[in-house]
Amino acid sequence: MAEINWLAILLGALAFFLVGAIWYGVLFAKAWQRAAGLSDEAIQGGNMALIFGLTFLAEIVIALTLWHGIARSGASDRAVMMMAIGFGATIMVPAIGINYLFLRKKLAHFLIDAGHFIVGMAAMGGVFLLFR
Repeated sequence: MAEINWLAILLGALAFFLVGAIWYGVLFAKAWQRAAGLSDEAIQGGNMALIFGLTFLAEIVIALTLWHGIARSGASDRAVMMMAIGFGATIMVPAIGINYLFLRKKLAHFLIDAGHFIVGMAAMGGVFLLFR
């Protein structure tokens, strides 16, 4: 697992992206929209191709970083999942938490987004296990 496996990285990013699609499209769409204070018009008014494209690009960067850390450490299967979930829970979630505090975002908004990061990272870690 020491080399960069671009297929694993792309599929890991895709898994994270699909979690987001389910999370924000099916499970928490209206609750997130309310918590974020966004109207239907604001949601529909965004450049979705740009938003989705940049989101996927960011998820590729996250996948590449996680893959590199796992590859360099020689992590066991259990450690892969601990690293993936831990990255989400102890780096990504606190980072957005800091921003949300200063932006005065609602707790519900934070919890929905935090859950997405943790579950998305778990999905990415699960994909990476398939490529060991």
